[in-house]
Amino acid sequence: MPGTSVLICEDSGTYAAALRRTLEYDGDITVAGVCGTAEEAVAALPELRPDLVTMDIELPGMDGLAAVELIMGTMPVPIVVLSAHLGPGNGRAAAALAAGALDAMAKDDLDLGSPAGAAGAAFRHRIRVIAQASVICHPRAKLAARPQAPAPGRSVSVVGMCSSAGGPQVLARLLGALPAGYPVPILVVQHITAGFTESLARWLGQQSLVPVRVAEDGAAAAPGAWIAPEGAHLLVTAGGRLSLDRATVAGPHRPSGDVLLNSIARAAGRHGAAIVLTGMGHDGAAGAAAVRAAGGLAITQDEASSAIYGMPKAALDHGVDLVLTPDQIVGCLLALRYRPPVAEP
Repeated sequence: MPGTSVLICEDSGTYAAALRRTLEYDGDITVAGVCGTAEEAVAALPELRPDLVTMDIELPGMDGLAAVELIMGTMPVPIVVLSAHLGPGNGRAAAALAAGALDAMAKDDLDLGSPAGAAGAAFRHRIRVIAQASVICHPRAKLAARPQAPAPGRSVSVVGMCSSAGGPQVLARLLGALPAGYPVPILVVQHITAGFTESLARWLGQQSLVPVRVAEDGAAAAPGAWIAPEGAHLLVTAGGRLSLDRATVAGPHRPSGDVLLNSIARAAGRHGAAIVLTGMGHDGAAGAAAVRAAGGLAITQDEASSAIYGMPKAALDHGVDLVLTPDQIVGCLLALRYRPPVAEP
Protein backbone atom coordinates (compact mmCIF):
# COMPACT_ATOMS: atom_id res chain seq x y z
CA MET A 1 0.00 0.00 0.00
CA PRO A 2 2.34 2.74 -1.24
CA GLY A 3 1.97 6.42 -0.57
CA THR A 4 0.73 6.28 3.02
CA SER A 5 0.96 9.72 4.63
CA VAL A 6 1.03 10.25 8.38
CA LEU A 7 0.60 13.32 10.56
CA ILE A 8 2.42 13.06 13.90
CA CYS A 9 0.99 14.91 16.89
CA GLU A 10 3.66 14.72 19.61
CA ASP A 11 5.00 17.41 21.94
CA SER A 12 8.43 15.78 22.38
CA GLY A 13 10.68 16.74 19.49
CA THR A 14 13.06 13.89 20.24
CA TYR A 15 10.32 11.27 20.29
CA ALA A 16 8.69 12.71 17.16
CA ALA A 17 12.00 12.52 15.28
CA ALA A 18 12.51 8.88 16.28
CA LEU A 19 8.94 8.05 15.33
CA ARG A 20 9.42 9.71 11.96
CA ARG A 21 12.60 7.70 11.27
CA THR A 22 10.80 4.46 12.09
CA LEU A 23 7.76 5.25 9.98
CA GLU A 24 9.74 6.37 6.92
CA TYR A 25 12.32 3.56 7.08
CA ASP A 26 10.90 1.48 4.19
CA GLY A 27 10.28 4.48 1.97
CA ASP A 28 6.56 3.92 1.39
CA ILE A 29 5.30 5.90 4.40
CA THR A 30 5.71 9.67 4.39
CA VAL A 31 5.34 11.90 7.43
CA ALA A 32 3.30 14.81 6.09
CA GLY A 33 3.87 16.92 9.18
CA VAL A 34 4.78 17.01 12.87
CA CYS A 35 2.64 19.05 15.26
CA GLY A 36 3.51 19.75 18.85
CA THR A 37 -0.06 20.44 19.97
CA ALA A 38 -3.48 19.08 19.17
CA GLU A 39 -4.60 22.54 18.09
CA GLU A 40 -1.86 22.60 15.45
CA ALA A 41 -2.76 19.11 14.24
CA VAL A 42 -6.46 19.94 13.90
CA ALA A 43 -5.61 23.11 11.99
CA ALA A 44 -3.24 21.22 9.66
CA LEU A 45 -5.64 18.42 8.72
CA PRO A 46 -7.59 20.21 5.94
CA GLU A 47 -4.37 21.14 4.12
CA LEU A 48 -2.26 18.02 4.70
CA ARG A 49 -5.11 15.48 4.39
CA PRO A 50 -3.05 12.61 5.87
CA ASP A 51 -4.10 8.97 5.64
CA LEU A 52 -3.50 8.53 9.38
CA VAL A 53 -2.75 10.56 12.51
CA THR A 54 -0.62 9.39 15.43
CA MET A 55 -1.90 11.16 18.54
CA ASP A 56 -0.15 11.53 21.86
CA ILE A 57 -2.60 11.68 24.77
CA GLU A 58 -0.59 13.88 27.12
CA LEU A 59 -0.32 17.21 25.29
CA PRO A 60 -0.15 20.87 26.31
CA GLY A 61 -3.43 22.69 25.77
CA MET A 62 -6.08 20.44 24.23
CA ASP A 63 -5.33 16.85 25.24
CA GLY A 64 -5.35 13.89 22.90
CA LEU A 65 -8.79 12.64 23.96
CA ALA A 66 -10.43 15.96 23.16
CA ALA A 67 -8.56 16.03 19.84
CA VAL A 68 -9.80 12.54 18.91
CA GLU A 69 -13.38 13.54 19.69
CA LEU A 70 -13.07 16.73 17.64
CA ILE A 71 -11.41 15.07 14.65
CA MET A 72 -13.77 12.09 14.55
CA GLY A 73 -16.80 14.36 14.90
CA THR A 74 -15.84 16.81 12.15
CA MET A 75 -13.17 15.52 9.71
CA PRO A 76 -12.62 11.83 10.47
CA VAL A 77 -9.31 10.14 9.71
CA PRO A 78 -7.78 6.93 11.11
CA ILE A 79 -6.08 7.74 14.43
CA VAL A 80 -3.53 5.69 16.37
CA VAL A 81 -3.10 6.79 19.98
CA LEU A 82 0.38 6.66 21.53
CA SER A 83 0.62 6.93 25.30
CA ALA A 84 3.37 6.75 27.90
CA HIS A 85 0.86 6.20 30.69
CA LEU A 86 -1.20 3.03 30.62
CA GLY A 87 -2.96 1.01 33.28
CA PRO A 88 -6.01 1.16 35.50
CA GLY A 89 -5.26 4.66 36.74
CA ASN A 90 -5.38 6.34 33.35
CA GLY A 91 -8.57 6.04 31.32
CA ARG A 92 -7.96 8.74 28.72
CA ALA A 93 -6.32 6.51 26.13
CA ALA A 94 -9.08 3.92 26.48
CA ALA A 95 -11.66 6.69 26.19
CA ALA A 96 -9.95 7.83 22.99
CA LEU A 97 -10.44 4.35 21.55
CA ALA A 98 -14.13 4.44 22.39
CA ALA A 99 -14.41 7.93 20.93
CA GLY A 100 -13.06 6.85 17.55
CA ALA A 101 -9.33 6.11 17.58
CA LEU A 102 -8.67 2.79 15.84
CA ASP A 103 -5.70 1.64 17.89
CA ALA A 104 -3.70 2.50 20.99
CA MET A 105 -0.10 1.60 21.72
CA ALA A 106 2.19 2.09 24.66
CA LYS A 107 5.24 4.16 23.80
CA ASP A 108 7.42 1.75 25.74
CA ASP A 109 6.30 -1.06 23.40
CA LEU A 110 7.65 0.73 20.32
CA ASP A 111 11.34 0.09 19.69
CA LEU A 112 12.12 3.32 17.87
CA GLY A 113 15.86 2.81 18.30
CA SER A 114 15.90 -0.06 15.79
CA PRO A 115 13.73 0.84 12.77
CA ALA A 116 15.07 -2.16 10.83
CA GLY A 117 14.07 -4.67 13.52
CA ALA A 118 11.04 -6.95 13.60
CA ALA A 119 9.15 -4.66 16.00
CA GLY A 120 9.65 -1.67 13.70
CA ALA A 121 8.50 -3.66 10.67
CA ALA A 122 5.41 -4.91 12.52
CA PHE A 123 4.57 -1.36 13.62
CA ARG A 124 4.81 -0.04 10.05
CA HIS A 125 2.65 -2.89 8.76
CA ARG A 126 -0.01 -2.05 11.32
CA ILE A 127 0.12 1.62 10.34
CA ARG A 128 -0.32 0.73 6.65
CA VAL A 129 -3.35 -1.46 7.38
CA ILE A 130 -5.04 1.02 9.72
CA ALA A 131 -4.43 3.88 7.28
CA GLN A 132 -6.70 2.08 4.82
CA ALA A 133 -9.55 1.80 7.30
CA SER A 134 -12.93 3.31 6.59
CA VAL A 135 -13.89 5.91 9.20
CA ILE A 136 -17.06 7.94 9.63
CA CYS A 137 -18.17 10.96 11.60
CA HIS A 138 -19.57 9.93 14.94
CA PRO A 139 -19.79 12.73 17.53
CA ARG A 140 -20.15 11.43 21.08
CA ALA A 141 -23.84 12.31 21.08
CA LYS A 142 -24.44 9.61 18.49
CA LEU A 143 -22.89 6.96 20.71
CA ALA A 144 -25.76 7.26 23.14
CA ALA A 145 -28.57 7.14 20.56
CA ARG A 146 -31.37 4.79 21.61
CA PRO A 147 -33.37 3.36 18.72
CA GLN A 148 -36.88 2.04 19.16
CA ALA A 149 -37.15 -1.59 20.23
CA PRO A 150 -38.63 -3.88 17.56
CA ALA A 151 -41.00 -6.76 18.15
CA PRO A 152 -39.71 -9.51 20.51
CA GLY A 153 -37.27 -12.00 18.99
CA ARG A 154 -35.75 -15.31 19.99
CA SER A 155 -34.85 -16.44 23.49
CA VAL A 156 -31.18 -16.40 24.47
CA SER A 157 -29.16 -17.03 27.61
CA VAL A 158 -25.99 -15.16 26.61
CA VAL A 159 -24.56 -12.97 23.85
CA GLY A 160 -20.90 -13.09 22.85
CA MET A 161 -19.21 -10.23 21.00
CA CYS A 162 -15.69 -9.99 19.62
CA SER A 163 -13.90 -7.08 17.96
CA SER A 164 -10.50 -5.63 17.21
CA ALA A 165 -9.48 -2.35 15.55
CA GLY A 166 -12.42 0.05 15.54
CA GLY A 167 -14.31 -2.10 18.04
CA PRO A 168 -14.40 0.12 21.15
CA GLN A 169 -16.48 2.85 19.53
CA VAL A 170 -18.94 0.26 18.17
CA LEU A 171 -19.16 -1.33 21.62
CA ALA A 172 -19.88 2.11 23.06
CA ARG A 173 -22.69 2.57 20.57
CA LEU A 174 -24.20 -0.87 21.22
CA LEU A 175 -23.94 -0.83 25.02
CA GLY A 176 -25.00 2.80 25.22
CA ALA A 177 -28.24 1.97 23.44
CA LEU A 178 -29.36 -0.69 25.93
CA PRO A 179 -31.77 0.11 28.79
CA ALA A 180 -30.63 -0.12 32.41
CA GLY A 181 -32.58 -3.31 33.04
CA TYR A 182 -31.36 -5.17 29.96
CA PRO A 183 -31.40 -8.79 31.15
CA VAL A 184 -29.15 -10.71 28.74
CA PRO A 185 -25.48 -11.06 29.79
CA ILE A 186 -23.07 -9.82 27.11
CA LEU A 187 -19.56 -11.31 27.06
CA VAL A 188 -16.96 -9.31 25.14
CA VAL A 189 -13.54 -10.08 23.69
CA GLN A 190 -11.83 -6.87 22.53
CA HIS A 191 -8.30 -7.15 21.18
CA ILE A 192 -6.51 -4.25 22.83
CA THR A 193 -3.06 -3.17 23.90
CA ALA A 194 -2.05 -4.43 27.35
CA GLY A 195 -2.89 -1.93 30.05
CA PHE A 196 -6.10 -0.58 28.52
CA THR A 197 -8.73 -3.19 29.39
CA GLU A 198 -9.73 -1.99 32.85
CA SER A 199 -9.85 1.66 31.85
CA LEU A 200 -11.83 0.82 28.70
CA ALA A 201 -14.36 -1.15 30.75
CA ARG A 202 -14.66 1.73 33.21
CA TRP A 203 -15.16 4.27 30.43
CA LEU A 204 -17.72 2.12 28.63
CA GLY A 205 -19.57 1.78 31.93
CA GLN A 206 -19.71 5.56 32.23
CA GLN A 207 -21.28 5.78 28.78
CA SER A 208 -23.81 2.98 29.35
CA LEU A 209 -26.85 2.37 31.51
CA VAL A 210 -25.93 -1.32 31.79
CA PRO A 211 -23.04 -2.24 34.12
CA VAL A 212 -19.71 -2.96 32.41
CA ARG A 213 -17.12 -5.02 34.29
CA VAL A 214 -13.95 -6.95 33.65
CA ALA A 215 -14.82 -10.66 33.88
CA GLU A 216 -13.83 -12.62 36.99
CA ASP A 217 -13.30 -16.38 37.17
CA GLY A 218 -16.29 -18.19 38.66
CA ALA A 219 -18.61 -15.16 38.66
CA ALA A 220 -22.21 -15.63 37.58
CA ALA A 221 -22.91 -14.21 34.14
CA ALA A 222 -25.24 -11.55 35.49
CA PRO A 223 -26.91 -8.86 33.35
CA GLY A 224 -24.53 -6.30 31.90
CA ALA A 225 -21.36 -6.51 29.84
CA TRP A 226 -18.36 -8.59 30.89
CA ILE A 227 -15.03 -7.76 29.25
CA ALA A 228 -12.40 -10.49 28.91
CA PRO A 229 -9.29 -9.56 30.93
CA GLU A 230 -5.83 -9.32 29.43
CA GLY A 231 -4.04 -12.61 28.90
CA ALA A 232 -7.04 -14.85 29.59
CA HIS A 233 -9.64 -16.57 27.44
CA LEU A 234 -13.19 -15.89 28.61
CA LEU A 235 -15.63 -18.82 28.57
CA VAL A 236 -19.12 -19.48 29.88
CA THR A 237 -20.37 -22.72 31.41
CA ALA A 238 -23.72 -24.41 30.84
CA GLY A 239 -24.79 -23.16 34.27
CA GLY A 240 -24.10 -19.55 33.31
CA ARG A 241 -20.82 -19.01 35.13
CA LEU A 242 -17.75 -17.27 33.75
CA SER A 243 -14.47 -19.12 33.43
CA LEU A 244 -11.02 -17.72 32.70
CA ASP A 245 -8.31 -19.76 30.97
CA ARG A 246 -4.81 -18.27 31.11
CA ALA A 247 -2.97 -21.33 29.77
CA THR A 248 -4.53 -22.54 26.53
CA VAL A 249 -2.96 -21.37 23.28
CA ALA A 250 -5.67 -20.98 20.65
CA GLY A 251 -4.43 -18.96 17.70
CA PRO A 252 -2.64 -15.62 18.02
CA HIS A 253 -4.99 -14.05 20.55
CA ARG A 254 -5.60 -14.50 24.27
CA PRO A 255 -8.37 -13.60 24.89
CA SER A 256 -9.78 -15.21 21.76
CA GLY A 257 -13.17 -14.53 20.23
CA ASP A 258 -13.27 -18.06 18.85
CA VAL A 259 -12.71 -19.55 22.32
CA LEU A 260 -15.51 -17.43 23.78
CA LEU A 261 -18.00 -18.15 21.02
CA ASN A 262 -17.21 -21.87 20.95
CA SER A 263 -17.94 -22.01 24.68
CA ILE A 264 -21.28 -20.28 24.05
CA ALA A 265 -22.11 -22.85 21.36
CA ARG A 266 -21.41 -25.67 23.83
CA ALA A 267 -23.06 -24.09 26.86
CA ALA A 268 -26.11 -22.39 25.37
CA GLY A 269 -26.77 -24.23 22.10
CA ARG A 270 -29.75 -22.72 20.32
CA HIS A 271 -30.05 -20.14 23.12
CA GLY A 272 -26.68 -18.54 22.33
CA ALA A 273 -25.88 -15.53 20.16
CA ALA A 274 -22.61 -14.46 18.52
CA ILE A 275 -21.75 -11.02 17.14
CA VAL A 276 -18.52 -10.37 15.22
CA LEU A 277 -17.59 -6.69 14.92
CA THR A 278 -14.97 -4.69 13.06
CA GLY A 279 -11.33 -5.72 13.26
CA MET A 280 -8.27 -7.16 11.56
CA GLY A 281 -7.81 -10.89 11.04
CA HIS A 282 -10.37 -13.65 11.36
CA ASP A 283 -10.87 -14.20 15.09
CA GLY A 284 -14.49 -15.03 15.91
CA ALA A 285 -15.38 -16.44 12.49
CA ALA A 286 -15.08 -20.10 13.45
CA GLY A 287 -16.75 -19.46 16.81
CA ALA A 288 -19.71 -17.66 15.22
CA ALA A 289 -20.09 -20.58 12.79
CA ALA A 290 -20.12 -22.96 15.78
CA VAL A 291 -22.89 -20.94 17.46
CA ARG A 292 -24.90 -21.05 14.24
CA ALA A 293 -24.33 -24.79 13.84
CA ALA A 294 -25.62 -25.31 17.40
CA GLY A 295 -28.85 -23.55 16.46
CA GLY A 296 -27.94 -20.15 17.90
CA LEU A 297 -27.93 -16.72 16.26
CA ALA A 298 -24.80 -15.51 14.42
CA ILE A 299 -24.45 -11.86 13.34
CA THR A 300 -21.63 -9.99 11.66
CA GLN A 301 -21.18 -6.25 11.15
CA ASP A 302 -21.69 -4.94 7.63
CA GLU A 303 -18.79 -3.73 5.50
CA ALA A 304 -19.89 -0.10 5.16
CA SER A 305 -19.90 0.52 8.92
CA SER A 306 -16.76 -1.52 9.71
CA ALA A 307 -13.53 0.42 10.18
CA ILE A 308 -11.65 -2.73 9.13
CA TYR A 309 -13.60 -5.50 7.41
CA GLY A 310 -11.32 -8.42 8.22
CA MET A 311 -13.12 -10.16 11.09
CA PRO A 312 -16.67 -9.48 9.83
CA LYS A 313 -15.77 -10.68 6.32
CA ALA A 314 -14.22 -13.87 7.71
CA ALA A 315 -17.38 -14.49 9.74
CA LEU A 316 -19.53 -13.93 6.66
CA ASP A 317 -17.40 -16.40 4.70
CA HIS A 318 -17.83 -19.03 7.44
CA GLY A 319 -21.59 -18.49 7.53
CA VAL A 320 -23.81 -16.20 9.60
CA ASP A 321 -27.53 -15.54 9.90
CA LEU A 322 -27.47 -11.76 9.58
CA VAL A 323 -25.21 -8.97 8.27
CA LEU A 324 -26.17 -5.76 10.06
CA THR A 325 -25.19 -2.17 10.80
CA PRO A 326 -24.50 -1.28 14.46
CA ASP A 327 -27.95 0.31 14.79
CA GLN A 328 -29.56 -2.83 13.37
CA ILE A 329 -27.54 -4.93 15.83
CA VAL A 330 -28.96 -2.79 18.63
CA GLY A 331 -32.43 -3.54 17.30
CA CYS A 332 -31.70 -7.26 17.45
CA LEU A 333 -30.31 -7.00 20.99
CA LEU A 334 -33.41 -5.15 22.15
CA ALA A 335 -35.63 -7.79 20.54
CA LEU A 336 -34.04 -10.72 22.38
CA ARG A 337 -35.92 -12.44 25.21
CA TYR A 338 -33.83 -13.64 28.13
CA ARG A 339 -33.83 -17.34 28.92
CA PRO A 340 -32.04 -18.18 32.19
CA PRO A 341 -29.41 -20.92 31.84
CA VAL A 342 -30.13 -24.34 33.22
CA ALA A 343 -28.51 -24.75 36.65
CA GLU A 344 -25.62 -27.21 36.73
CA PRO A 345 -26.04 -30.23 39.01
